[in-house]
Amino acid sequence: MSTGRQLLSVDFEVFGRVQGVCFRMYTEQEAARVGVTGWVKNTGGGTVVGQLQGPADAVEHMKTWLSKKGSPSSHITRTSFSNERTLAALEMSGFSTRF
Repeated sequence: MSTGRQLLSVDFEVFGRVQGVCFRMYTEQEAARVGVTGWVKNTGGGTVVGQLQGPADAVEHMKTWLSKKGSPSSHITRTSFSNERTLAALEMSGFSTRF
């Protein structure tokens, strides 16, 4: 059974060299490319946090992208995901960078 039609929401935090390397901009571009809504922002602790919402297959793609790829100049040491849940409908539209 395909999970592509199921809508998921998940929070994330990315650790490593992820600030000052255009990580948020690349995340926003990749999310728009695969059709995921949500947001991303830098933290005072040097990490990047955010939330993804969308079809399960697109959310899974973004989870892999956030764990293994990121921006060209980034160096991801680990990524944590939390509060994963299914949605009846998307709670956000578009993908944005928060400050």
